[in-house]
Amino acid sequence: MTAVAAPPRSQPPKLAGRESAEANRRRITRVAWYLLAPTVLVMLIVVAYPIATAVWQSFFSDSAGIDPKTGLFTKGGFVGLQNYTNWLFQQCTVNGKVQSCPPGSPQAGFYNAVFVTFLFAVVTVALETVIGIWMALIMNRGFKGRGILRAAVLVPWAIPTAVTAKLWYFIFDPNGVLNHILGVPILWTSSLWASRAAIIIADTWKTTPFMALLILAGLQLIPEDTYEAARMDGASKVQTFFRITLPLLKPALVVAILFRTLDALRMYDLPAILTGGGGGGGQGTTTLSILVVNQIKQSNSSASALSTITFLLIFAVAFLFIRLLGANITGSAEKSRKVAKEA
Repeated sequence: MTAVAAPPRSQPPKLAGRESAEANRRRITRVAWYLLAPTVLVMLIVVAYPIATAVWQSFFSDSAGIDPKTGLFTKGGFVGLQNYTNWLFQQCTVNGKVQSCPPGSPQAGFYNAVFVTFLFAVVTVALETVIGIWMALIMNRGFKGRGILRAAVLVPWAIPTAVTAKLWYFIFDPNGVLNHILGVPILWTSSLWASRAAIIIADTWKTTPFMALLILAGLQLIPEDTYEAARMDGASKVQTFFRITLPLLKPALVVAILFRTLDALRMYDLPAILTGGGGGGGQGTTTLSILVVNQIKQSNSSASALSTITFLLIFAVAFLFIRLLGANITGSAEKSRKVAKEA
């Protein structure tokens, strides 16, 4: 008997398969946009619209001066970059004339506010990072009551900033508990550097738990096998920390520092309540946010320009973090594998 060859199986055309995959991808993309649309709409209303309005208003003047005939303020018009140059070059516009601002004016204190803002951001973030790593290493160990400790650590961070400022205001009072402990009468809320130190202490106490929990999340992603291999190779605890823990902790650590730095650069309520933005009889603790709020009471256009400058400064800091330090804020797998490979 002669064997009859079986007919070849029919295979679906590859083109049809590609079209099906493409249609499925478009459907998933469309569903994703439907789900994201409400959030995008809210962000446009809450974030994009106020920013665009502030930038537009910063190119105009609230008032062009006083009408000599009526004695009333006249409505200002388009002034271009005049509001920006007033802040950057510490100039004031009086009756349409540009002149140097007198000492004590908001424009004259612009660069002092920039210095104070970055001083608080750098010092507090540095202290919170070091203390946060130490706290995270302790909480990452296995011991009884670890869950209670982690919950207790969150208490300072959970307290509203305004309440925190009032609590520390009583602690820093000249007759408060801190001066009684130190035995030295220090004017924590009125002396220049003492008031700055008071804000740094209070902010570090409040926000270090936030840093510690973010760092703890990064520590828990490090495989235990890595530490076991290091111990078998005879690595000391110091070598293990600097050769294993820190390199593998870098992605989470950089993101934590980025978020905390951006938060510190917009600091307002703590120095505003604790010292009133004063300190040393002047603007020793006046941050950019405090300066913006104070300027709103005098000129909306000038305050809009200052808020735009503040936004650009914070944006520049975030850009440098992402570009230079490699902050993986999107959580891309490719960058994570690259960091792990380098470690």
